Amino acid sequence: MKTSIANKDEKISVREKIVLTAHELFYSTGFKATGVDTIIRQAHVTKVTFYRHFPSKNLLILAYLHYRHEIWIDWFETALRLNVDEGRTASDALAATLHAWFVMPSFHGCAFINASAEAKSEEVENEIKEICRSHKLETKEKIEALTAISDEQRLNEIMLLIDGAIIHAQMGMDVDAVIHGLKSGLEKITGQAA
Repeated sequence: MKTSIANKDEKISVREKIVLTAHELFYSTGFKATGVDTIIRQAHVTKVTFYRHFPSKNLLILAYLHYRHEIWIDWFETALRLNVDEGRTASDALAATLHAWFVMPSFHGCAFINASAEAKSEEVENEIKEICRSHKLETKEKIEALTAISDEQRLNEIMLLIDGAIIHAQMGMDVDAVIHGLKSGLEKITGQAA
């Protein structure tokens, strides 16, 4: 996942530089705890430049969520495909993909679960929650394509298992135990041994 500022040889736009900086800060510490001045300082831009691209912090939050969705869905789909190509069942591919994410040093849970929790009383609460629901819907579509399960109830059960696993991993629970529980639940829902 491209989640950090490009190196000196890569040319990126000022807008992208601001979004990448916000991504690092918002994902690791939350958007309520991250002030605009911190983003400006770490992105090495002026206030005028920042506000030219993002007239409000709320617009930057929405841009961050759209960006996070794009990179995460791309990573998720690619990782699933690689795991299936290695001969794993759908259940095992899903568990292996999530395990790889959970052990990343940059893992701070699901940005969309986190954003939904932080969205309360934000001016853009409805927009934030809509982006989060859209993200979960597309994730569910990727899982439907992977598992060939079209039953809505079973897909929702898988999504609940995944979200529960994400939250448990984020809370610092033993990742192997979390994945073991996830695999067990997936096997019951999909009928596939992981």
